[in-house]
Amino acid sequence: MSAVPVIELTEASASPPCALTTAQVVTLVAVPDLVAIAPTGSGLWRLVGRQRVGTVRLGIGEAALELRIHPKIPVDHLMYLVAFATGSSVWRHGQVGVAKADLLVAAVADAFARSAEQAMRGGVLHGYVAREDSLTVVRGRIRTSSQLSRRPGLAVPIEVAFDDYTADIAENRILLGAIEHLQSLPGVSAPTKALLRHLAARLVEVVPVRAGAAPLPAWTPNRLNERHLPALRLAELVLGASSFQQKGSPALQVDGFVLNMAEIFERFLTTRLTELLQPYGLRCAGQQGHHRLDRSGSVLFRPDIVAYGRGRPAAVIDAKYRELGGPPPTSHLFQLISYCTALGIRDGHLVYAAGGPAAMPYRITQSDITVTAHVLDLALPPEQLNQALHRIAEMLASGGSGDRTTATA
Repeated sequence: MSAVPVIELTEASASPPCALTTAQVVTLVAVPDLVAIAPTGSGLWRLVGRQRVGTVRLGIGEAALELRIHPKIPVDHLMYLVAFATGSSVWRHGQVGVAKADLLVAAVADAFARSAEQAMRGGVLHGYVAREDSLTVVRGRIRTSSQLSRRPGLAVPIEVAFDDYTADIAENRILLGAIEHLQSLPGVSAPTKALLRHLAARLVEVVPVRAGAAPLPAWTPNRLNERHLPALRLAELVLGASSFQQKGSPALQVDGFVLNMAEIFERFLTTRLTELLQPYGLRCAGQQGHHRLDRSGSVLFRPDIVAYGRGRPAAVIDAKYRELGGPPPTSHLFQLISYCTALGIRDGHLVYAAGGPAAMPYRITQSDITVTAHVLDLALPPEQLNQALHRIAEMLASGGSGDRTTATA
C-alpha cells in the first residue's frame, strides 16, 4: 500500500510546485476554504494556503493526500491565542507544559492530554442522565401511556423512566471524542498517544462524540465539573476543528485538525478586551446581533465586539486577521462607519493582526465619528502582545482616540 503524499505549506503562502494526480486535484478543489490551487504551466500545481492551520487528510485511494499547513507565527505563540480564544486557563498559569513542537497538532494533543489527565486525577466525573427503558422491575416511574399502548394487559416488561447515575454524560462523551480523534491524527508523539490511550481506558462506560458532529452535547459549567473545564474547552476545539465546508459531490472523506485563524484572532481579542475593560466599568459583547442599521429594523448586522458603558454602546471593535500595509482599505472604514452610525456611537476601532505602524485616527467628514486602526503583531512574545492590548484597552476606556496616535505592538 503506497504512502499518502504529504504537502507542506504555510498559511496564506504558496507551496513549491508539486505533482498531483487528477483525482488529487479534484480533492483539493472540493475544499476551497483550506487552499487555492492553480497550475504552474509545467504540468505541476501550486497551492496557496488560506487563513487555516493544522493537519488534514483528504480523500481515499488515488485521490488521497495529506496537508500540513503551518502557522505564520510560532506554535507556542499560537497556543497562547488559543488559550484565551477557548476560555481555557491551560497556558496562562503554567498548569500544562506545552510541547515545543513545530506541528500544531502535536502541541494541542500534548496540552489536551495533560489537561485531561489532571482533570481525572480526582476521579472520572459522574452525573445523572434521564433514561427510558423496558424492565422486569419498576425503576423510577412507570410510563403509563407507553405501557398501555405497547403492552396492553401485560404486566411485564414495564416501560419506565428513571435517572441513571453514570459516567456516560455529556462532559465525558466530549472528552472521549477528542481523545479518540487525536489518537488518529498524524504528528502526535508516541508518549502523548500512550497517555491518550490510558485516559480512554478510564472512560470505558462512555459513548464518545464523533469528531465533526454538530451540535455537541450540551453541558453547563458548575461546581462539579469545574476541574474539567480547561480540558473540556480544548476538547470542544479539537472536535470543532475536524469539520470542513466542502464543495461538489460526492462528499469528501476528511480527517484532521484545522483551525480558522481569523476566528481564533477574533475570539482572542474578545476575551482579552473583556478582561481588560472590566476594571473600567465596561463590558464587551462579541458577535451580538443588531437590527438598527435601517429604520425598519429589517437588516441584521453583527459587529465583532461592542463595548458597553452604563448599558449603552460606547465603542465598536472589528478584528481583521490580515496585514495592515498602509491606510486601512476603504471597505473596512465604511464598515466601521456603518456600525457607529447604526449604534449611535462615536468611536470605531480596527485591530489588525500584522503590519507596520498603524495610521493616525480617521475623523470622518460630516460626522463626529472617529475610526482608529491598531496593529497587534501576533508574532511578538505574549508579554509584548499583552502590553499592546493594554494600550488599546486604555484608549477604549478613555472614550476614544482623541489626538493620540494609534497603539501598536
